[in-house]
Amino acid sequence: MMARTTPLLIQIATGDVRPIVKQITDAVRMKIATGELNHGDQLPSVRGLAQQLSINPNTVSKAYAELTTEGWLESRQGLGLYVAKPRQRLSGRERSRRFEEAIDRFVHDVIPLDYTVEDVQDRIARAFEFHMPRKRA
Repeated sequence: MMARTTPLLIQIATGDVRPIVKQITDAVRMKIATGELNHGDQLPSVRGLAQQLSINPNTVSKAYAELTTEGWLESRQGLGLYVAKPRQRLSGRERSRRFEEAIDRFVHDVIPLDYTVEDVQDRIARAFEFHMPRKRA
């Protein structure tokens, strides 16, 4: 049975400070982590996604290569790229480092906005519910 290509509904934000490669890799990781993309789903071709996003194919190729190296995607010779079987992709130390880095970045961005801790916690909880509904089902 031939797998169908799963549309990759992501957008590139021109005002985003992250490079386009990072925007693509972050979006694909999020879709896999939240269950929007599942093991075995086929991703659009490099050329197809580049056309969809109106960007250079080399940019998509670089993002796909990074995701493949990290174990999020697997290449099937002559067939394309697929979402890899779930596994722990990062060491415990690396997970912890990235978590601390994200919290530090978040806290530095949010404290100057002068919200209460309760407001921040409430909004974080709602953001998790919005982005991770499939994990709870």
